[in-house]
Amino acid sequence: MGELGGLLGAVVGVGRRYGVPGGEVREVAGGVANRAFVVGGELFVRVARAGFEGDLRKEVGVVPAVRAVGVRTPEVVEFDESRAVVDAVYVVMERVHGVEPAGASVGVGDELARVHEVRSVEVELPVDGWGDPRVTVEGLAVRGVVDGATAEWLTGWFGRLEQRFDRAAPRVLIHGDVAPHNLLVGADGEPVLVDWGDAAWAPRATEFAKLRLGEVVGMLPRYLAGVGDEAPSEEELAAGILYLQLSWGLSKLAADPWPGQRHWTAPPASRLLGLLQFFTSRPPAPWADLS
Repeated sequence: MGELGGLLGAVVGVGRRYGVPGGEVREVAGGVANRAFVVGGELFVRVARAGFEGDLRKEVGVVPAVRAVGVRTPEVVEFDESRAVVDAVYVVMERVHGVEPAGASVGVGDELARVHEVRSVEVELPVDGWGDPRVTVEGLAVRGVVDGATAEWLTGWFGRLEQRFDRAAPRVLIHGDVAPHNLLVGADGEPVLVDWGDAAWAPRATEFAKLRLGEVVGMLPRYLAGVGDEAPSEEELAAGILYLQLSWGLSKLAADPWPGQRHWTAPPASRLLGLLQFFTSRPPAPWADLS
């Protein structure tokens, strides 16, 4: 109670500076990296948990850049890492009034196209690549998680997919965690992206690798239309997305169960079963030709 009361009291102090009474400050369910507080009707405070301070610094650097190209995301009002008011790094942001959707809406494609237009941000970001799924497959075979024939088939599948996209294509800015818990849908029905703690420079296919493929199919046309002249073909982008989905699903296959998590990819077998479900549901072109 002491630690909770101390942090809540400190956030109440932040709210008072903005004219918000203490009774209008309340903690809401937060993520792994932050504790979150509603502060009146217009503000939202996120306090970094120990070890995740860099995520908030990253967010403060990325948000102005994406807002400048029209991305719908809350404005940063204040960032403080002095620990003078709150004994932690925190950010005060505009509060968005909306609801968390059941899944990623088609309209997210428009927002992601704008995100991928950004060419520079005022913060250092990690640079992600494609990885080498063959190492994962070999490890699973050595451990007896998959048999030799299956390992050979998987390696061949990755090889065929690699022929359909350019591994050397320029990296783009990605949000990095597009999922329902990082989306809010306002009264106008349009999505708002929140939480930029996983932002990175990465292959554009990476942006779609945490979504269910059924959702990706629906949003790709609007995304590709928004990207314009820089857009890869739908087949090329689909091949890259499938390559990452399959690679990440295999890398988690031998992991221990992780109950109580919100994201659909948390259970070890979810990604691979999601792929199975997708490809047995008669997916449209070009997806049907990628298996």
